[in-house]
Amino acid sequence: MKRELENLVAAMHAGGITYAEAVREFKRRYLITVLAHHKGNQCKAAKELGMHRNTLSRTLAELDIDTAQIRIGLKRPPRSERPVFEVRQGTTRFGITS
Repeated sequence: MKRELENLVAAMHAGGITYAEAVREFKRRYLITVLAHHKGNQCKAAKELGMHRNTLSRTLAELDIDTAQIRIGLKRPPRSERPVFEVRQGTTRFGITS
């Protein structure tokens, strides 16, 4: 993982990304990952991050992160949008032909 981080930092530096931009993007990605793990629950995410929930909420606002979008992205799509699997005759439910 250390090597991957070093490569990422080198690529960001070569690409002209400023320190402030790099820190902001890291914070965004890290917080989104933790929030997704807790299904958008800010209280649980804040506890894992070791910060007060109000601090997390303020940081999310500063970084333009919408927890509602995270929760929506984790929900199952409505039945009308789910893929339909066709059952063919001669196959079992495991897809083995009889």
